[in-house]
Amino acid sequence: MAEETILILEEEAHIQWTLRAFLENEKYKVIPVSSIRMAVQNFLESEVSGLITEYWIQESCTLEAIRELKKRFPEVYVMILTHHHVGENEYGKIMDAGADDFFLKPLSSEKILIHLRKGLERRSISIQKKRIEEELASINAKINTLKRTDDGNV
Repeated sequence: MAEETILILEEEAHIQWTLRAFLENEKYKVIPVSSIRMAVQNFLESEVSGLITEYWIQESCTLEAIRELKKRFPEVYVMILTHHHVGENEYGKIMDAGADDFFLKPLSSEKILIHLRKGLERRSISIQKKRIEEELASINAKINTLKRTDDGNV
């Protein structure tokens, strides 16, 4: 299996470094960034499998960026880790924006890894399903073309 790329959007250097070291030890390719603009740019330049992000970056909520990234890259796995207190209404907005998992810091590295692996597994299954559906549609189109040709020759 190819090395999967995880983008870490976190402005606290210590947390960014800790996540990077931990994930690289687990054989993931890691791209650490500290701004939403840099995160979006990396998504456009690299094939990113997962995003681990803080809820607030440089006094900006990351939900709009997540929403836009999920529109362009619907299979990407998104985990939000935050110190920010979240009310019930806000939690719904987070999940509606496209977050797959949401956790309050601090969080054990084992829990991060378990959820990341499950999220990336679901991503892989979704991509495989999409490819199979496209192949099936192509086969059905060819069959329908052959049927129309055979029907016209009768």
